[in-house]
Amino acid sequence: MRVSARIRCSDFPCADVNRAGYFIPAMNLDAHAVKIIMVSEASPAHPRDHFYARGDPLFARTTLQAFADAGVTMTCMRDLVELGIYVTTAVKCGKVGYAVSRDTIAACSTLLEKELALFPDARVLLLMGDVAIAALNQISRRQGEGRVTPAGSTYKIRGGAFSYHKVRVLPSYLQAGPSFFIEKSKRKMIAEDIRCALRLAR
Repeated sequence: MRVSARIRCSDFPCADVNRAGYFIPAMNLDAHAVKIIMVSEASPAHPRDHFYARGDPLFARTTLQAFADAGVTMTCMRDLVELGIYVTTAVKCGKVGYAVSRDTIAACSTLLEKELALFPDARVLLLMGDVAIAALNQISRRQGEGRVTPAGSTYKIRGGAFSYHKVRVLPSYLQAGPSFFIEKSKRKMIAEDIRCALRLAR
C-alpha cells in the first residue's frame, strides 16, 4: 500500500503553511504489519528534510536518534517500517512560523483521520508534540467521541491511560527537527515513551 495513493490534499485551504513542503509518504508498506504510528508535528520546510527523503534528512536523523535513545538502533527509516513503526505528520505541509494555527490543525486533521484508518492493526499512537495531540483531539471530537487526551501540558498528561478506537495513545514531545538535540530533558522523556510504545505493541 502507498499512503500517498490513498489520501491527498486537493484544495490546500491552510494560510499559514508552505505548500512547497507538502509531503505524504509514498513508499510501499504492509498496512497490517504496522503496530505503532508515530505522529509528528508538520512536514519540514524543505522536502529534502522529510523522514522518508533520500540521503540523510534531518527529520529522519532526529527520529532515529530518538529510537536509539530508547535502545533501538536503526540505520534508516525503512528499518523502522520493517519493525512495524510508521512515522507521519499531523500537518502535511511545512510550517512558515513557530506555531501552527487551530484552523490549519483542524483542516489537516481530516487527512490524518483517513491516514490512521489505513492501519487496522495498529496498537499504539505516539503523539509527538502539541500539534499531533490537538489533531487527534480534533478527529475524535468530529467523530462525536470527545477529546482523547485532557487539556494540559504534555508533562502533566504523559503516562495517562488514553485510547482512540481501542488503540493506546501516548502523548509525548516533538522528536523531529534541530530542537531535539537541544532539549535533553525532553529527549529522556521521548525515549521513555518510545520504550513504553514498544512494550505495548508486543
